[in-house]
Amino acid sequence: MAEKKAFVLRINPDMLKEIETWAAEEFRSTNGQIEYLMQQALLARKKGTKKKKEGGD
Repeated sequence: MAEKKAFVLRINPDMLKEIETWAAEEFRSTNGQIEYLMQQALLARKKGTKKKKEGGD
């Protein structure tokens, strides 16, 4: 498994509360939920970039 890098994240308290609630609903830690959301966003971005290249734009 790749080594994980720690860093400080400044986040709106209301947004953090929503993420904490969401994480609890999915039986994840808050950190795990943030990591999951970031991974999903990166995958969606890659798919969007691939579609743009295939479309010729």
